[in-house]
Amino acid sequence: MVRHKEMQMIKPNYLVKGDKIIITSPAGRVNKESVDKCVSDLMNFGFSVEVTKHCTSNYYNYSATDEIRLEELQSALDNKEAAAIMCSRGGYGTGRILDKLDFYGMTNYPKWLIGFSDITHLHLKLNKLCIMSIHGAMTKSFSLSEDKESVRSLINVLQGDKISYSYSTNNLNRVGETKAQLVGGNLSIIYGMQGTPYEIDTNNKILLIEDLNEYLYHLDRIMINLKLSGKLAGLRGLLVGGFTDMKDNQNPFGKNAYEIIHEHIADYDFPVCFNFPVGHISNNQSIIIGATYKFSVSSEKVILESGNH
Repeated sequence: MVRHKEMQMIKPNYLVKGDKIIITSPAGRVNKESVDKCVSDLMNFGFSVEVTKHCTSNYYNYSATDEIRLEELQSALDNKEAAAIMCSRGGYGTGRILDKLDFYGMTNYPKWLIGFSDITHLHLKLNKLCIMSIHGAMTKSFSLSEDKESVRSLINVLQGDKISYSYSTNNLNRVGETKAQLVGGNLSIIYGMQGTPYEIDTNNKILLIEDLNEYLYHLDRIMINLKLSGKLAGLRGLLVGGFTDMKDNQNPFGKNAYEIIHEHIADYDFPVCFNFPVGHISNNQSIIIGATYKFSVSSEKVILESGNH
């Protein structure tokens, strides 16, 4: 049997002063004040910023109609001068336009795509195209004092600083070490894309997961799906980020989010870190999806640092 070498990932150029960042809203409606504050701060960091026409509009639960959101994201993807695209927020809606997007501009003029939550749809597609992207802060973080570390982390990653995170251990962690490409994002989106052309490839990868406002029984269902579909068996490591504002039924499920995940990975031996600072939390550290990381979990600490990418 012929073994195919894993394709080389495309890494967009890191940003320098004067580089253009386009802010657009492919999903939910966003507060104009948070976008304005983000624009001001990015300009203070030395970047040029362009905001799409309907970025702060609103159409029911969305920033605009599917057609407008598609047009403005497509224009950003096609822009030859842009160094990065920041999605203003997540929410809901990116999946409605995903199959209509043309990624020619991203493959020929690579640029950083920034966002998390519903933006995981785009991370999954870009990973299929072997283009790195940034799971990190969006516009709201720039107007929240408690999110200063999230913003600083994003700027550091955009400017090419080495990623090196070290954190205290969690009693649910599993010790071990590995070096592999990191994939993932919002767990509900990963689950929702199962069986589609955007389905995540987790084989020999470090998987990052986070989520918000899900019922505990539904999280259990998702983990069963990942297990039965083979998405856990080939993992090299697992980073479990924030599982924020999870919901229970009147009759309690009996386990919290981390305990549910812990139960379903018990049969495997890859290193695992719980409570990693990513997701819908104040300290949402930026991670490059598609980059290679060294991941080490001991009884004393957890270390994640960028390797060769």
